[in-house]
Amino acid sequence: PHYSVLPLPPNSRYRRSHEQVQDVVSYKQLLPKTFSSTRPSAILCCTSVAMVSGLHPNNMNCNRIFNLFCLYGNVEKVKFMKSVSGTALVEMADEYAVDRAVTHLNGTKVFGKKLNVCVSRQQAVIPNHVFELADGSSSYQDFSLTRNNRFSSLHSHRNIIQPPTAVLHFYNAPPTLNQQQLLNFCSEHNAPAFTKYKVFDAKPSSKTLSGLLEFDCKAAAVEALIVLNHHQFRIAGSYNPFTIKLCFSTSTHL
Repeated sequence: PHYSVLPLPPNSRYRRSHEQVQDVVSYKQLLPKTFSSTRPSAILCCTSVAMVSGLHPNNMNCNRIFNLFCLYGNVEKVKFMKSVSGTALVEMADEYAVDRAVTHLNGTKVFGKKLNVCVSRQQAVIPNHVFELADGSSSYQDFSLTRNNRFSSLHSHRNIIQPPTAVLHFYNAPPTLNQQQLLNFCSEHNAPAFTKYKVFDAKPSSKTLSGLLEFDCKAAAVEALIVLNHHQFRIAGSYNPFTIKLCFSTSTHL
């Protein structure tokens, strides 16, 4: 009674000419799958923690991981694992942010090493076993209160969510910043230099500058973003510094 019945087509090869058969065939009804109560609860829920391995031991720290992962969702905490070299846990605001990070960053080449980004089995990042990284910074950092998270404001829908490209979009830069100053900025922080530079036309009332930077390759753009994102510029006559922000552009070239 729970089977649905459909007629056999006239030219069906299952029709037998020498005997009478019922012109119907039964298909088992597809029922929704349900989890057994004996299955582990981890299968039934998601986690907001990503695990990233393949991190360069000397060039990566908590801040630089934040600079990259914040493009795909709010970052809560970052912790390097002492037991596994070059591996860190990144707790994000929700599982959707983790999914975006895994989708867009897994396999990305950074400082000559390929990142492996996946969903962690851990449900939260716990600040234990804290140690000092190669650059002298802490292996754990809490970013839950930073203003550099981009998915908390009313303008979060303007975030450009896409995989890494060779062109970076910069914004919130000082209005007096020029191309040579940006090149010097890259050199001072040992970041790859851009090859092309474009400034967007700003309104007369605009207090910041935005534009595009093209690099030789995608890997160079990723490294520049990791190093330079959220750097602060101070200019004469301004009380508050300008925090330059970078993200991957939808443009493929300038």
